[in-house]
Amino acid sequence: MPTKKIAMIFPGQGSQSVGMGKSFYENSAVAREMFEKAGERIGIDFTKLLFEPNEQLDQTAYTQPAILLVSMIAYRLFQEANPTTPVVLLGHSLGEFSALCAAGAIDYVDAVELVHKRGALMQSACESVEAGMMAILGLNDDVVEALCEQAQSEGKSVWPANFNQDGQLVVAGLKADLQAMESTFKEAGAKRALLLNMSIASHCPLLESAQGPLAEVMEKMVSDTFIAPVISNVTTQKYATKEEAVALLKDQLIKPVRYKQSIEAINGEIDLMIEFGNGAVLKGLNKRNSPKSETYGISDMESLQKVREALS
Repeated sequence: MPTKKIAMIFPGQGSQSVGMGKSFYENSAVAREMFEKAGERIGIDFTKLLFEPNEQLDQTAYTQPAILLVSMIAYRLFQEANPTTPVVLLGHSLGEFSALCAAGAIDYVDAVELVHKRGALMQSACESVEAGMMAILGLNDDVVEALCEQAQSEGKSVWPANFNQDGQLVVAGLKADLQAMESTFKEAGAKRALLLNMSIASHCPLLESAQGPLAEVMEKMVSDTFIAPVISNVTTQKYATKEEAVALLKDQLIKPVRYKQSIEAINGEIDLMIEFGNGAVLKGLNKRNSPKSETYGISDMESLQKVREALS
């Protein structure tokens, strides 16, 4: 039987939920050790953050390390049972840091600290303004882009932020400008223009102040060790060096995540994808982005076993 060409993919913010990672923690000594080491590094009890209702889990400085940790536990447990070298790795926004970690370019404990700082920097960049994000459903990308450009020419701060799938694009900017644009998007034919429950505006120029500090931390933590290339959210192209990683992930803060286009770019060279982490968000997007390629999801011990069986 020929070897399957696998892309390993990692979710971003919005995939979190109370209880994520609990199955791994309760059934794996490796997972418990990873929880402990990550918690020691940033001074937080991940069992309380993930398993007990709390407000911190939705605060970006804690959301990001929590999602990355669960993704890396899923990835580690899969690799220990089924050592597999992917053809390529990619993630959605924060998930690109998980992909970088899975590639071997950064240690998972360092990555937990890195994205904790990234979240804090993003929050800080938006503290002085009322920022937000809005999901636009049912419009073509070029229509949304044109409407954003028109709004910018009128002095509004609104930018395309996440190209998720056909008919689903998230925009970011000042909350008042987003609210003012709601009727514009609907008049253009949008089925919905939904303001998201977020206090930051990711992947737009409002985060410019976070770029330098993030790059500074990455310079200290990222290496040139890559087991496989990572797809950039910004360019949809592969990279496999520290220099590219630092430059591209610095750029990612203020430029849109081209997830849909990234999947389209690898469709011809892979047989299947495995999503590591909570929520199966990317698996849902891929039903449209890559209908000919199966996407498996690993979010707990049960799904880990199912994927192992499916690939055996």
